[in-house]
Amino acid sequence: MDSIIAMRSFIRVVETGSFSAVAMEWNTNQATISKRIASLENKLGTKLLVRGSRKHTLTEAGKVYFERVSNIVMEIDEAEAEARSLTATPKGHLRITVPMMFGSMYVAPVMSEFLSLYPEIGLDIKFDENMVDLVREGIDVAIRLGDLQDSSMVAKNLGYDELIIVASPKYLAKHTTPSTLGELGQHNCLIYSLSPKRGTVWVFSDQSKTTQVEVKGNFQCDNGVGLMEMLLADAGIALMPKWMVYEELEAGRLIHILKDYYKRYPISAVFPKDRYTPLKVRSFLDFMAKVMKTDPVLSRV
Repeated sequence: MDSIIAMRSFIRVVETGSFSAVAMEWNTNQATISKRIASLENKLGTKLLVRGSRKHTLTEAGKVYFERVSNIVMEIDEAEAEARSLTATPKGHLRITVPMMFGSMYVAPVMSEFLSLYPEIGLDIKFDENMVDLVREGIDVAIRLGDLQDSSMVAKNLGYDELIIVASPKYLAKHTTPSTLGELGQHNCLIYSLSPKRGTVWVFSDQSKTTQVEVKGNFQCDNGVGLMEMLLADAGIALMPKWMVYEELEAGRLIHILKDYYKRYPISAVFPKDRYTPLKVRSFLDFMAKVMKTDPVLSRV
């Protein structure tokens, strides 16, 4: 058992690149993790890691050992998970990451129900707009909005939404409502800076073609909350997820313009590519799929 713990410590140090990160992850101290690796090296009679102040480098023996023990530990995890899944309820520490506003509106409100269904799961949510390295950060599942790029992850589709063009009634009354995409160049467009090309090119697509238009404006940010505040302050036009602006559209605080132009995109859950998905992860994926399927806003798309 001590050898397996040492192997797991070694694997996570290699994956994260940090003794302190692994110590924090396992709620212990850096010295304990270091002793486990040293004990493993003593047992093997060879150096596995060359420790540095900023970076740790695998030795040749370390590279070979890492590949082998990663597969061995994975096999052990799979065997244990399969055995438990036959009789046990989902349990363990589940770490997920979600975009901040989507997580606040669609994930956090239903997590009490999830934990009531699975009381032996401990949940840790990381709200982050950026793409997180799941393996390095020790994340089990990430919910991502938009087309996926990382083929090293497994993806489960949870649903779809649309990016639509919106503005406030006061802004449109003052600046006139654009009737074509070309007229957007005459308006102050609010930019989401984490979009491709820093959000200055808006892309729209349907089944037959893709259309894009360059936009400009005096405000950009990396968070939907900031864009929403500027929209409601009558500051400009923005390309926004329908789920984010639905209540404002219903209340008349925002207006959907240029309705022929939109971008449909998937809502996905992604997780590391293992041969066996832990029961706690499968339970979360199934739960969120049901939530998305029955949601009155997303189901309209």
